[in-house]
Amino acid sequence: MHVLKRFPEEPRDPSIEKTRQAGTSATKGGSAKARFAPAPFILAVAALLAAAPAAAQDVTPPGFRLAPLADVTPATPAKQLFGRKAAPAALGLGSIGFYARGCLADGVRLPITGPTWQVMRLSRNRNWGNPAIVAFLKRLANRVPQVAGVRGLLVGDMAQPRGGPMITGHASHQIGLDADIWYRPMPDHVLSAQERETMSAIVMVRSDRLDVNDSWKPSNMAVVEAAAEDPAVERIFVNPAVKKAMCRDATGDRSWLAKVRPMYGHDYHFHVRLLCPKGSRLCTPQVPPPPGEGCGKELDYWFSDAVLHPKPPTKPPPPPHQITMSELPAACRQVLAVP
Repeated sequence: MHVLKRFPEEPRDPSIEKTRQAGTSATKGGSAKARFAPAPFILAVAALLAAAPAAAQDVTPPGFRLAPLADVTPATPAKQLFGRKAAPAALGLGSIGFYARGCLADGVRLPITGPTWQVMRLSRNRNWGNPAIVAFLKRLANRVPQVAGVRGLLVGDMAQPRGGPMITGHASHQIGLDADIWYRPMPDHVLSAQERETMSAIVMVRSDRLDVNDSWKPSNMAVVEAAAEDPAVERIFVNPAVKKAMCRDATGDRSWLAKVRPMYGHDYHFHVRLLCPKGSRLCTPQVPPPPGEGCGKELDYWFSDAVLHPKPPTKPPPPPHQITMSELPAACRQVLAVP
């Protein structure tokens, strides 16, 4: 059975997952290091932000330096259009469409530094979202020191200023209700802009993909549990090995495990998805997770040969589909048209 039919959580494509995982790799002992040196333009952006006074670092980062498109046609991938928007669109519409096929109006930015959180990879300009997820991240970050004994959270990708498909890295994160939270806890100092570009995340999965490695700590599970207990959360995506560890180690009230769903990747972060906020008339909800903890036979599938050791394709796969504007809700054209 194909995994996306069995677990219709987040459409995936091998090239997207490969891009997403390109930032870090596991080394012996569970640590991680960058696979690549950041591109010169990224370091230039980091240096620009690092040179700004500390109080001024909450300005909108410049994002990708993308040249204007010479010719926009109906076949132009929507990611090329949304990826060039550096500021939100005020339309009073909120989250529009489905998590993996939609856009965002009235997006708000999570400040890059808070008392219990810091935003990573500023050059991507992806710390935007529906006001609901910004409020959630602040709420969770403020709980973390008490429930997990760590200083705070490192927040990865949320959404672009106007949501929509991204040029790199994600199939979802399109309507401002998704956020990636690193397992690595917030350090004891305010990171410079360059540190936020170059600091590695920590891979939590063993090289055989069958379980977590020694980097996995009870504090990591405590953070995920705190997130899952929030009533605004619809799902949390984790690596199947992480779900396996949680199923083994969770005690007491385990009802929160129902929201924690196994998904490809997610070796070094967990992905939080919120419910459509009340009054979001254009937001398309996801089917609720199936009942139960998700710790039975449905988890076994993720450790089968079909998943861990897939056979190579007999012929080259087709190129990944590029979503165009005609495939997004009509309101997304309004979002894109706002100057």
